[in-house]
Amino acid sequence: MKTDSDKKIALFAGALSLPALTRDALRRAGWDVYVVGLKNFFDEKLNPDLVIRLGGAGRAARECKRRGIRKLTFVGALGHVNLSDIRPDLWSMGVLLSVLKHQRGYDSMAVAFTKALEKRGYEIVAAQDAAPELTFETPGVQTKTKPSATDKKNIERAIDVSHVIGAADIGASVVVDRQVFAVEAAEGTARMLDRVVEMRKTKRGRASGVFAKMTKPGQDLRIDIPAIGVDTVRAVAAAKLRGIVVNAKTCFVIDKPAVIAAANRAKIFIVAI
Repeated sequence: MKTDSDKKIALFAGALSLPALTRDALRRAGWDVYVVGLKNFFDEKLNPDLVIRLGGAGRAARECKRRGIRKLTFVGALGHVNLSDIRPDLWSMGVLLSVLKHQRGYDSMAVAFTKALEKRGYEIVAAQDAAPELTFETPGVQTKTKPSATDKKNIERAIDVSHVIGAADIGASVVVDRQVFAVEAAEGTARMLDRVVEMRKTKRGRASGVFAKMTKPGQDLRIDIPAIGVDTVRAVAAAKLRGIVVNAKTCFVIDKPAVIAAANRAKIFIVAI
């Protein structure tokens, strides 16, 4: 039999609108959500229950203990945080030392972080598992526009390349138009797409090519979740690409109805696999 604590969760909120959407989706799914905003990152409109700085998790740990919260979820952009900028309190110092000891790259840092929290008695919950409405729940074409035979070849190529760069912990996104046009590196997805927009300003004729944002092998989807939004659709349209490919059930879709509507207006397909 479940106890009240089974439906209690602390949501640690980074930047942009996704934390608020996640909070609301979790509550619709029956969760009792306690929101912890990360200072200098969270949107002020989120109105969190508690605000902490990076490295100040001891305060949040004490509050979670007081409230009987053992489940944690992490949502929202932080970028590639420079560990040297974190001023840890005593509680966080132990976690940070575990991360520094075991991490060998961005993905392994995420794994080391979750393991350190689990050793302290917490369960790290993937927000997309607790509230599946945040993703494309069913694989397939999500839009009115469908991929052509040529598009499908580009999709297959983009998926293959995504798996290669993901396995090497390089990035999660790639643009393919018969050949590999761009690969995400440390700059992140948005800036990669900005590069593609700039490079294809003089492209003539019909749109072609695809943008893929795929889960990386070994990626810890409890705290490091791919995401697309309306801005992604706009960038793909500006780059004169035909469509978007993401993973079903594991890629956040920020305001899913708005994303689908924007893609339909731009005559861009979205495929979830």
